[in-house]
Amino acid sequence: MLNKIISTLFGSCLIAIGINCFVIPHHLVDGGIIGLGLIAKYTFGLKPGLTIIILSLPLYIYAWFHFRTYFYNGMHGLLVSSCLIDYFHPLSTLNTVPILISALTGGVVIGAGIGIMLYTKISTGGTDLLALMISKSTSLNVGMVILFIDGLVILIGSTVIKETTIFYSSLMVGVIGLTTSVITKKSS
Repeated sequence: MLNKIISTLFGSCLIAIGINCFVIPHHLVDGGIIGLGLIAKYTFGLKPGLTIIILSLPLYIYAWFHFRTYFYNGMHGLLVSSCLIDYFHPLSTLNTVPILISALTGGVVIGAGIGIMLYTKISTGGTDLLALMISKSTSLNVGMVILFIDGLVILIGSTVIKETTIFYSSLMVGVIGLTTSVITKKSS
């Protein structure tokens, strides 16, 4: 239990710092539900963390009936990471590093946060939860499932937000997927 609490807090902090320090300043789009939360922020000014919670609800309802353990473990990860994303929002106004460094560093930081949480079977909600359920039902690595879903969201983001560059967002998501995959490899 202590491992789950520590990984939830540490992983969520990494995700929130990665999103606010490296992603938001350059209008990059992460993948999955987090990416959809960022798209909502860029286009409508909504809080990304709150949007992530709302968009994750259907997956949690499904998990309640079919993957109850993931529901319980994921609910904490969803709430903590989403709240910290909104709480750490002031970090997004600090001086930023160049976009290439942001994409690479953000990818490693966010991927490490997601990987740490997934390693202990905790998700941040949304596509992480979906990826865990798909990984449990198939032999696919959870990081690779996330990479595929994230690519779809980046394509959506690049057509909706003109400041978003598909190249740097894709690079970041690739680094997130690879980092997550390396961390979770032992658990699959």
